[in-house]
Amino acid sequence: MPLKRIAIFASGSGSNAQLIMEHFKRHKEMEVAIVLSNRADSYVLQRADNFEIPTHVFSKEELYHSSTILQLLKNLDIDIIVLAGFLWLIPENIIRQYPKRIINIHPALLPKYGGKGMYGDIIHETVIANHDLETGITIHYVNETFDEGEIIYQNKCLVENTDTTEKLAYKVHQLEHLHYPRVIEDLLKKTEKASLAL
Repeated sequence: MPLKRIAIFASGSGSNAQLIMEHFKRHKEMEVAIVLSNRADSYVLQRADNFEIPTHVFSKEELYHSSTILQLLKNLDIDIIVLAGFLWLIPENIIRQYPKRIINIHPALLPKYGGKGMYGDIIHETVIANHDLETGITIHYVNETFDEGEIIYQNKCLVENTDTTEKLAYKVHQLEHLHYPRVIEDLLKKTEKASLAL
C-alpha cells in the first residue's frame, strides 16, 4: 500500500504545521510530502527543513494565474491538502482537483467569526468583546469562500472573565495542536477505506 501523502500550506510561523510534521514523522502509512508557503520569510519553512521535508515558496501569480502549484501537487501524488495558518483563498482549479480533500482549521466556532480578515488575535479579541461564554476550533473542508466549507469537527473551551487575548489564544492553540493531526489521520484512513471499497 503506497504512503498517503500530505501537502501543508502555511503563511506564518507554522506551529500547527510543526505538530502535524511531528505526528506523521514515524507514521508507517502517511507522510508530509511538502510544505508550501506564500512567504519566503515564513518560519514554517525552517520547521519543514528541520524535518527534512521539501518546501516550495510561491507568488500570487503562480498560485492564481498558472497551473504550476496544481501540477506540483499532482506530480507528488498528494492525497490531502492541509491549510495551517494559510491566509489566501485556494483557487478553483485546485479545489476541483481535490474535492473534499482540502481542509482548514479555524480558531473559532464557525459559522461565528469566519470570513475574510477574521483570523488569529482578531477573532479572540472579538470573542472577548462580545462576552461569549465559549469559543473553540473548527476543522472544515475548503471551498471557494473563506470559512464556509462543510464542517468536519469542532471542539470547545470556556471563555472566562479573566481571559486576555493571549490566554484565549493559548487555550485555542492547545485545542488545535491536540486535535488537528488526529483529524487529518482519521480523514486519510477514511479515504483509504473508500478507495479499497471501489
